[in-house]
Amino acid sequence: MSVTRRGPLPGGEYDVTVVGAGVVGSAIARALARLPLRTALVEASDDVGDGTSKANTAILHTGFDAVPGSLESRLVREGSRLLAAYAAASGIPVEPLGALIVAWDADQLDALPGLAAKARRNGYHDTRLLPAEEVRAREPHLGPGVLGALEVPGESVICPWTTTLAYATQAVRAGVDLHLNCRVESVTPGRPHVLHTGRGPLRTRHLVNAAGLHADRIDRLLGHEDLTVTPRRGQLIVFDELARDLVRHILLPVPTALGKGVLVTPTVHGKVMLGPTAEDLDDKTATGSTAEGIALLREKGRRILPALLDEEVTAVYAGLRAATGSEDYAVRAHPDQRYVTVGGIRSTGLTASMAIAEHVLELLAEAGLPVTGARDPEPVRMPNLGEAFPRPYRDAAMIAADPEYGRIVCHCERVTRGEIRDALAGTIPPASADALRRRTRARAGRCQGFHCGAAVRALLDTEEPGR
Repeated sequence: MSVTRRGPLPGGEYDVTVVGAGVVGSAIARALARLPLRTALVEASDDVGDGTSKANTAILHTGFDAVPGSLESRLVREGSRLLAAYAAASGIPVEPLGALIVAWDADQLDALPGLAAKARRNGYHDTRLLPAEEVRAREPHLGPGVLGALEVPGESVICPWTTTLAYATQAVRAGVDLHLNCRVESVTPGRPHVLHTGRGPLRTRHLVNAAGLHADRIDRLLGHEDLTVTPRRGQLIVFDELARDLVRHILLPVPTALGKGVLVTPTVHGKVMLGPTAEDLDDKTATGSTAEGIALLREKGRRILPALLDEEVTAVYAGLRAATGSEDYAVRAHPDQRYVTVGGIRSTGLTASMAIAEHVLELLAEAGLPVTGARDPEPVRMPNLGEAFPRPYRDAAMIAADPEYGRIVCHCERVTRGEIRDALAGTIPPASADALRRRTRARAGRCQGFHCGAAVRALLDTEEPGR
């Protein structure tokens, strides 16, 4: 196993290479790691989960509102079950909050029975229509004018950072080579394919394109036009943990053609999230927030949960989703070329990730990839970043065994020296302060590193992981 960030790539030929180490690509690499193959996972960034995956709304979906009969519908249903079990076994925090789709006008109220019927066609039978008085009893801080809601009790929130890292960690420990800072610049298709990267050539018999926003570019390098990706920016506002008592469920709007719309949801990290916007752009790097986007979110939030706008804002950020103009995932196999495109994976991709991985393995097998001799990878146990579960700073036994777990570095998020030390010594160590934040929550609190930034940076520089 290896994790490389610089220098030339190893020689020889890989059996299969996955391009893109987001949540889907990492899940595919983890599934491939069960097989006695030489597998590579390549990523243009310096960390796993550094693209769309890090800015996910972090909902573990039931798939109730997918297009019935679609690939997405099937994979979200299967993936939700698989990921819930994997999270429980791996220490990934999940909170089963349930969701309310809130109707604010007569048209939205009239749409709720249709959403319930759609959920049943998707195999989800637990929705329930709620009258306005019950909605308000469930969520007393909602704004005025609520007419009713559809309850979806199976929806949960999860930690997207830990999920991606868990997949990639398990893959690397099982023998997958992870090559970071390894942008694919061109491809010479053939037997094997030759990927020309910023770190030299890489040869592979089978190729999986899970490049997210850049999946269409990789697709064209292989001579296909299976999809065209339009970056859809989603801006979000994260409110401080003092806002957490204002909301008990995931509050969803009645969805539109552009997506699920602006929602209010608690996070496993103890905060409250408002967003996202849905802005189709041309620039696949435009992850900056805008005054207009934030103003729109505040307007929507004031109607949904007025008291939320009086709370402290912890962070404002934006992510880009890979929109394709299709209502389904764009997963396409080219068996004669031993190539699979895994594109158009929207926000449900986190939920569906493990099922997508199993589907891709089936497609690779049909293209001739040997899939015999599978063995289960060694389990992983990830550090807990969730507030509903014990964390080191308040675990007397951990502190007694190792005082470093009692020495807080980041006071906003109560992150200890022990946690930072463990992250820096991890299988995939962070190479930046942002990557460390996704592993520990250090610098993710109200002050955004104003007080702890220098101390965190000093610890990071001392170790110089992967450099």
